[in-house]
Amino acid sequence: PSSAMGVGDVVREELGSLHGIPLYKSFVEGWPQVEAFQARPDDLLVATYPKSGTTWLSEILDMIYHDGDVEKCRRDAIFNRVPFLEMKAQGVLSGVELLEKTPSPRLVKTHLPVQLLPTSFRDKNCKVIYMARNPKDVVISYYYFYQMAKMHPDPGTLGEFLEAFMAGKVAYGSWYEHVRGWWEKKQEKQLLYLFYEDMKKDPQRELQKILRFLGKEAPEGMVESILHHTSFQEMKKNPAANYETMPTALMDHSLSPFLRKGISGDWKNHFTVAQNERFDQHYWEHMAGSDLCFQMEV
Repeated sequence: PSSAMGVGDVVREELGSLHGIPLYKSFVEGWPQVEAFQARPDDLLVATYPKSGTTWLSEILDMIYHDGDVEKCRRDAIFNRVPFLEMKAQGVLSGVELLEKTPSPRLVKTHLPVQLLPTSFRDKNCKVIYMARNPKDVVISYYYFYQMAKMHPDPGTLGEFLEAFMAGKVAYGSWYEHVRGWWEKKQEKQLLYLFYEDMKKDPQRELQKILRFLGKEAPEGMVESILHHTSFQEMKKNPAANYETMPTALMDHSLSPFLRKGISGDWKNHFTVAQNERFDQHYWEHMAGSDLCFQMEV
């Protein structure tokens, strides 16, 4: 059945490179179309490093765009409601093709580092929401994602994957450069920079922040509806949000669910003392001189 979808031949292969950033070879092939992408002024860009709450934030924004109507937000899978800009895989529409068919106002998802963002988004002065998550939780989540999402090379042991992550030799490159690159753009009035840990701690406050940024009024009851529908428990059981409709050839949920835990501090269940010390040392070296601060747990 999977071969009929054109994804039966997904095999683990080494990453390609796009302007020095490690990336899936199919995404690199599709790059000319992404680079030439024509944004519309009312596009909203959702930008994150992988495994930083992208799907959660996307679901919240789709809810806002549909005034908290849960049924409307079940109309299709999240990856069709919020197309993934640089996505390119055999047998499925590319992100650019999907976006061209999407009526305005569009929500656009990307994991691109800021220096690779197509210039059209700036030219059209599009609003951007960036969400960052602490790197210890990102690396654990990414490790499980590498296992279940077959477009990645084999992650090896957690120790090996930690080294690859610290060296920026994972898809989308260095977490440090990614979060800092976007942080340096935060003074631009069209960029809202959020933190996953703040969203976990006080989702209502963060939701109000998003609404203000978008210039939207939330009618009574809408905030509660959004907070309930976008809770981890609700999203995990929602086929339109949890990626279980993706072909198994691309994502094998029996290895690890796409929406796995959705908590802060899970790294403590995985890092050895030595790994944690090594990671801390590396973190302080790479974040020195930045006023960007992360909460390693909530």
